[in-house]
Amino acid sequence: MMQSSRLGVLALLIATVLSSAGCSYYNRVIARKNLVDGSKAYKDRKFQEAEDLFRDAVSRDPEGKTIEGKTAQLFLARTLHSEYIGNRQDRTKAESAITEYKKSLAVDPNDQSSYKAIASLLENLQRTDEWQAWVTARANDQSIKPENRAEALVSLAAKKNTCANDITDTDKTKKTITQGGKQVFQFIKPESPEELTSLQGCVNDGMNFIDQALAQEGPAGVAEAKTINVKSATDEELRKRQDLLRVFESARSYKASLLIQSMRLAEMEGRTADRDKFKTDAETAKNNFLDLSTVVKDIQGEIDERTAAREAAENENSNANAAK
Repeated sequence: MMQSSRLGVLALLIATVLSSAGCSYYNRVIARKNLVDGSKAYKDRKFQEAEDLFRDAVSRDPEGKTIEGKTAQLFLARTLHSEYIGNRQDRTKAESAITEYKKSLAVDPNDQSSYKAIASLLENLQRTDEWQAWVTARANDQSIKPENRAEALVSLAAKKNTCANDITDTDKTKKTITQGGKQVFQFIKPESPEELTSLQGCVNDGMNFIDQALAQEGPAGVAEAKTINVKSATDEELRKRQDLLRVFESARSYKASLLIQSMRLAEMEGRTADRDKFKTDAETAKNNFLDLSTVVKDIQGEIDERTAAREAAENENSNANAAK
């Protein structure tokens, strides 16, 4: 009798384990089907149908522990984002998209697409302070990849560069004069002391952000990435190197631009020696940008060649099959 009881308990435990495993497997199968069907609906721009399918997939793994759950969270966020873009009056879709993107980031903090999507939505919603806080937190997060921090710092620097340029590139502050028989620009202080203070802050903050961004080149391995042999590299290696180098290509471009803003400010304030130094530094920064830009273009050229070769091979195969 005791042996029979023990066997009954063992059988119950086995049935429970199998039932649990079966339920988990079933949920993954249904989630996969929803992902496939949802993707087709999304492609066909049937966004509400896609949203419903992705929501069901998410409900089967709310914490994103499986690849299906993670993918569903991201696909749901993108669908909500697209719905908002289609109707910008529906701000609830934007809020929901931000919530879902944040879930994806909680699973993978280095998910740049989700981070940038949230930044974009905050800008579209004109929530400037939240955008600033969001991007600043990313820039200061030591736990993420250096290139991801650099990209956030470049975004902050870009705002400051625009702020400075909006003041220095106006009819009141940028005059055309004749000097040495040539027409050149002369930069004059803005009439408002508040504008000058604002300009000084934008230039100083912008330079600080961009220098922090460029400091990430070492940890990110930019020097090594530049030595890539585009012919022998795999498609994945090309893509990764290009994504990395584009971040710092942008950083170097803004470094040159902010040095030009520094030069203009120095001229306005009568700091001639500083003006001349900033002009020289801007040329150096421009050359550094062009140096990296050449590598990025070489990688893109190889990617384009490979794509064209694959398309040509596919067309040749299709023609050969049609001739049979």
